[in-house]
Amino acid sequence: MTESPKRQPGGKAATARQVPHAVAELPRQVRDELVRRLRRKGRPFTKDDVQVVEEPMLKRAVTASALGNCMEWFDFGVYSYLAATIGKVFYPGASDSAQLLASFATFAAAFVVRPLGGLFFGPLGDKLGRQKVLAATMILMAFGTFLIGFIPSYATIGIAAPILLLAARMLQGFSTGGEYGGATTFIAEFSPDRRRGFLGSFLDFGTFIGYALGSVLVTGLNFALSDTQMLSWGWRIPFLIAGPLGLIGLYMRLKLEESPAFQQQLDEHDQKVAAQETNRHEFRTILRKHWEPLLICVGLVLLYNVTNYMVTGYLPTYQTEVLGRSGTTSDVLVLVGMVWVVVLITFVGRLSDRVGRRPVYRWAAIGQIVLAVPAFLLIRSGGWLLPALGVLILATLLAGFAAPSAATLPALFPTSVRYAAMGIGFNFSVAAFGGTTPLFTESLVSATDNNLIPGLYLIVSGLIGLLAVRFMPESAGVPLHGSQPMVSNEEEAAELISTSQQLQTLSRRR
Repeated sequence: MTESPKRQPGGKAATARQVPHAVAELPRQVRDELVRRLRRKGRPFTKDDVQVVEEPMLKRAVTASALGNCMEWFDFGVYSYLAATIGKVFYPGASDSAQLLASFATFAAAFVVRPLGGLFFGPLGDKLGRQKVLAATMILMAFGTFLIGFIPSYATIGIAAPILLLAARMLQGFSTGGEYGGATTFIAEFSPDRRRGFLGSFLDFGTFIGYALGSVLVTGLNFALSDTQMLSWGWRIPFLIAGPLGLIGLYMRLKLEESPAFQQQLDEHDQKVAAQETNRHEFRTILRKHWEPLLICVGLVLLYNVTNYMVTGYLPTYQTEVLGRSGTTSDVLVLVGMVWVVVLITFVGRLSDRVGRRPVYRWAAIGQIVLAVPAFLLIRSGGWLLPALGVLILATLLAGFAAPSAATLPALFPTSVRYAAMGIGFNFSVAAFGGTTPLFTESLVSATDNNLIPGLYLIVSGLIGLLAVRFMPESAGVPLHGSQPMVSNEEEAAELISTSQQLQTLSRRR
């Protein structure tokens, strides 16, 4: 039984057993959420109200989720670096500019079907479980990437070659529609509330590791093989590696248990109700009841992914085709940027746990508005030092958007519709604004002959993202909607229970 607080010199409340985080030290959003939950319960928390996360299971959940993203972005890194080569293999009769546009159009086609994948896999994830659906998306994603490595060239089978490439890319896009939303949901529902930003940042840590691995592999192949060898068979190697990577990821995901939040909200009655609902019904429910967080999700994803695909999808080609820089120099510069994101991202994730998600997003968005054009002025400079500085500026901004995303987006929605809502909001925004960034930017650059268009495009996305941040609720340290408070150990659980007792006492006095 906890003793009543006593006043100590210096004005801090204490008990016979000092509470590490007194009520006065709690962030306002955490205190307000705890008060709301206490009012609903009508009593302080007990041990049954607090979920202690097992560290080994938490590590497996984070690793398996990050590996899926790593594999997905391995493919995107490979495709981005091979865009010009793929254009020559599958669209040989077109001009260099048309080949590039056709290659980016095929890249963008995968994003057109991502919302369909989100609509299909999201409701399944809310009904059948996150783990099962994530295993299925891993299989489809690996198969689609592996398949590209076996497609004959245009010279061998004619028009069927680009059609098969398009089909494989659309299969990738369909599976990816259920991947990121499910992976962010899974990590968020496993993470302790105080560490969700740090642990969630490992999901996008896997993203940029995958991209970096893909870019390193392509850079190595370009260095080791002649242009003829790359066009003949060298370009296939990175895609064929995806098969074994997919099997490893599938094994890890099959070893996982369901997230605590999903297990909590799906009791026997909920399962019966969920089984009777249709995907269309859930889609209408999400649009009707959760339209505001859905719009915030779209805005935040636009902010993150326009920058993401500008750097990862378009920048390698921008430097070689627009600026006339050598392929090796361009590849190395972007690779340096990706390594810098990998170095920064977990530190920014931890920072978002301490200062909040909104300040991190806000300052990164303001930084993008101010620095986007100067960054591209540096990138188009001669030599390598100033271009490297420009790439590092964009990479730093990208880390500011990527790090808090996996913790912020799932917190917008309740457990019962979290996977489906993420699938809708995230994939719609990526399809409409993210995946089309390379194609749209290249088209504008070609039409206007203005090589600062990418910087202006980033300014627009920064302004839209800043508006989304204005309406975004702060979620750092706050339990997810529909989930128990999550803590790392028994000591944190005891601290939270003691804090709830203090809050209950204060509310009664008022």
